[in-house]
Amino acid sequence: MKFAVLQFFSWPERRVDLATVYARALQRIEIMDRNAYDAVWLAEHHFSSFSVCPSVHMVGVLAAARTHRLRIGTGVSLAPFYHPLRLAEEVALLDQLSGGRVNWGAGRGFARVEFEAFGVPPDQSTARFHETVEIVLKAWTDERLTFAGEHFRFEDIEVLPKPAQRPHPPVWVAASSEAAIEWAADRGFSILMDPHSAATEIGHKRRFYDWRLTAAGFSATGRDIPVARLMALATTAAEAAAVARNGARWIVDSYLGAQHRPVMSNFTPEGVDPVQRYLDEVILHGTPEAVTEHILRLRDEIRLDYLLCAPLSHETFMLLTEKVLPRLA
Repeated sequence: MKFAVLQFFSWPERRVDLATVYARALQRIEIMDRNAYDAVWLAEHHFSSFSVCPSVHMVGVLAAARTHRLRIGTGVSLAPFYHPLRLAEEVALLDQLSGGRVNWGAGRGFARVEFEAFGVPPDQSTARFHETVEIVLKAWTDERLTFAGEHFRFEDIEVLPKPAQRPHPPVWVAASSEAAIEWAADRGFSILMDPHSAATEIGHKRRFYDWRLTAAGFSATGRDIPVARLMALATTAAEAAAVARNGARWIVDSYLGAQHRPVMSNFTPEGVDPVQRYLDEVILHGTPEAVTEHILRLRDEIRLDYLLCAPLSHETFMLLTEKVLPRLA
């Protein structure tokens, strides 16, 4: 089983200096590089203290400079908010500066405030996302780029630099809905699986993806399919549950609040308390021993072979590193 961290840059209640948020995250990344983690995936968000990282590519350069073997993932580059040629350049530059260690994850985005502030109509986001992914890949692989689409047109442009990894860095697309999974599988893309669905839902989505991928003529063999799981660890189950509940409230208030709902699907069924749902069905929480056993069950039940951990506290990260990874990596 591979392990990675989905690194948020949360600034809860702005309790510390903002520079401390970045310093702590970079310290964690150095620890990951010395331990059994495969990658760090950097989360991009805008206009919210939930995660104050508007450029995963800039932070990725810092992460690459402080590490030697850790792969640097974008979790994700919010593709509709970029000019596609600029996005191709930035990720290729990061791949060059990291010595070919980039995992490129691309996503559509979901927060209404981001679409409004960047002037991207939500009803155009899917088409812009699809075109942008196609353009980035062509920019990396074609000597000179020509493209004609609904939103972008380019004629005979040399896009430099090309990435260090040839023909290009490995690519994942964030896919939660059935339509997104279909689009990714039909084109042979690997997917990043979301941190908001219950494990049973993730298992269903993974089986659907594998079926659709095979139907499209691609093989699922040998693919890394990271499954993001929110995680709260502590020395007692009660302490871990308290961390998990606080994390669930933070997510519901800051991440799935009313400002996002017009653009994204609602992960919580009608009439269900979303905080309790996260606590009961989504967040892995408990002692290191209990969570280790839970992960082993998920490995068997939903073919969990790449765990993308989203720690809800620094204690969780350290216990994960010191107590869980040695047993499972």
